[in-house]
Amino acid sequence: MEYTKEVEEMYCVNKGTDHGPAPIPEEGKWIQAKEIKDISGLTHGIGWCAPQQGACKLTLNIKDGIIQEALVETIGCSGMTHSAAMAGEILVGKTILEALNTDLVCDAINTAMRELFLQIVYGRSQSAFSSNGLAVGAGMEDLGKVKRSQVGTIYSTRLKGTRYLEVAEGYILEMGLDKDNNIIGYKYCNMGKMMANIKKGMDPKDAVEDAIGVYGRYDDAVKYIDPREE
Repeated sequence: MEYTKEVEEMYCVNKGTDHGPAPIPEEGKWIQAKEIKDISGLTHGIGWCAPQQGACKLTLNIKDGIIQEALVETIGCSGMTHSAAMAGEILVGKTILEALNTDLVCDAINTAMRELFLQIVYGRSQSAFSSNGLAVGAGMEDLGKVKRSQVGTIYSTRLKGTRYLEVAEGYILEMGLDKDNNIIGYKYCNMGKMMANIKKGMDPKDAVEDAIGVYGRYDDAVKYIDPREE
């Protein structure tokens, strides 16, 4: 290491007390993180692209500084879905520092990685106080039994009001309205359940019927409309 002449000629003063970094909560322990391998935890974060036309929810499960599990969920431009496919392959097996400095193809995914890095190294993980953390595979729990992202798509205009297109339960088939045209319920098709039925050999028509459900006071409605056509 090279020093300037001014530094070399300085009198040497003892550094004094050094307590190291402040401990952070990690998987039920308090850890003084000095190296990347000291970091563990499962956490979620959101990223956005430069023109802010798309977003990514990223879930990472990190053990000893290495990403063991990644869940990449995106919404926005079509190219982002292909970027997510690449990022899913890129992320696992890397240290969190490697992943932070790797091009994950899409701005939104890169931003999500940055936000997760900050959370995880500051001890703000979802599993901070869980003894031994969460098992690899826990990230899939966000998707539910049918392994499908929880998506909400709602469209509104001042002139014609609100249209529910997709909610957590599934794809909206009909909205139920009361006598004042207020939304009081809806009929939906759970797409994950429908596809699971078809994969098991059920007739597609029966699979759709089996995946249909209603929410709210749908049966009390005086009018039903198709939110995509009416």
